[in-house]
Amino acid sequence: MPLRAKVTNRAFTASATNMESAPIPAEDDVLFSSLYGVRLIELNRPEKLNALNWSMVNKITPRLQEYKKSQLANVIMVAGAGDKAMCAGGDVVGLAKQNRESEEGPKRSSEFFGEEYKLDHLIATYPKPFISVMDGITMGGGVGLSAHAPFRIATERTVFAMPETNIGFFPDVGASFFLPRLDGELGTYLALTSEQLRGPQVLFAGIATHYLDSSMLGKLTQRLSELVFQDYATLSERLDLVNSTIAEFSTGLPESTKVELGGSKREAIDRCFGHNTVEGIIEALQRTKTGWAEHTLKTLAKRSPTSLKVALRQMRVGKEWSISEAFQREAHIASQFMRHPDFNEGVEALLVHKRRPNWQPASLEEVTTDMVDRFFTLPEGESRIELLSERDYNDYPHHYGLPTEASIRRYVRGELSKKDDPIEHFVGLTGGKPGVREKVTEVLRRKAHRSKDGVWLWK
Repeated sequence: MPLRAKVTNRAFTASATNMESAPIPAEDDVLFSSLYGVRLIELNRPEKLNALNWSMVNKITPRLQEYKKSQLANVIMVAGAGDKAMCAGGDVVGLAKQNRESEEGPKRSSEFFGEEYKLDHLIATYPKPFISVMDGITMGGGVGLSAHAPFRIATERTVFAMPETNIGFFPDVGASFFLPRLDGELGTYLALTSEQLRGPQVLFAGIATHYLDSSMLGKLTQRLSELVFQDYATLSERLDLVNSTIAEFSTGLPESTKVELGGSKREAIDRCFGHNTVEGIIEALQRTKTGWAEHTLKTLAKRSPTSLKVALRQMRVGKEWSISEAFQREAHIASQFMRHPDFNEGVEALLVHKRRPNWQPASLEEVTTDMVDRFFTLPEGESRIELLSERDYNDYPHHYGLPTEASIRRYVRGELSKKDDPIEHFVGLTGGKPGVREKVTEVLRRKAHRSKDGVWLWK
């Protein structure tokens, strides 16, 4: 398919002038284009906020396999059509309907998740530079297409969330791997509450690696297409070149941007969501007695009790899972939810009929340990899904985002060679990357203090 030539203020442009007036035919729900060495993948269901379905997965996966073998494909980019969403999630309404219509429905739905997770794992282990453009709503299935890529670009229009506990499901698409590896208890908080992050906050949380104004995306695509890699260049060298190229188009963060999940709120998140039971989290929130804590308690009260307990277990055990095991385990958890009443009830109540769901069980006390265990125990004779890549790892191999809290701690404690002020050290180390100064400053204020002679000391 020829490239849609007018690349102006977005990485991709619509193939029709009035896309949202009618549903997109299934054959056009994903558009593939080439611009020299760049391969563009555009999710093209803007009327459905580019929700991911089986048709789209079955188109993207073989195309990525093809690009792996092509010497002409240097950089892969994925984004969504329209201005509203990269991808608002999986097509869960269709899955819930399928579950109810036949005895084979839950099995078919489970197979969809298996294929989706294979695609996500392929992205997580892809041997070429991969860029996900998180412009607009990026939730659920859209996060699976983004969170594991070495480059994840947020814009002023980005809205991130993992809303699964809200509909009687669990944070999937590899969330059991990437959420527990965020700073502190941010991942647990995002998993249980479905809290939304917008714009630069997605960068500060460690979910995005870069922040660009959406007006720069078209120019970035054009510049990336001009890159020439040496035949002998390693993947790391190619990624470094792409990283520096993305940096060329940074216009900085919006004026007066602050780390919203920082300060006393972040201290409360780490303190409350560090407990290993949902009941313990709720008791800690009740003791906190702030407006944020009260709001969070009301949020948790609306969530599926089963989903909350499964998600919390997932956040704890996921720290020990490799990237491959995470997707294989999640495929089993998803299959259990397809047979659990809360998924169908949550989707139909909230997304179809707009009413409050009737969860089964209805309270945390009724969700027993044995019930939760079933989601994590593979029955004898049941095999794990076969992934499309043999590559595996326990920590992400590439780090192009903001400094983590752990790296800042190591520097302040002197575990790394320490010569400069921590803020200036990390600003210099990242070439003045937008967001670094704000992130490091917030961490130091919360976790360290300065001695009389001006040296930073970790608390």
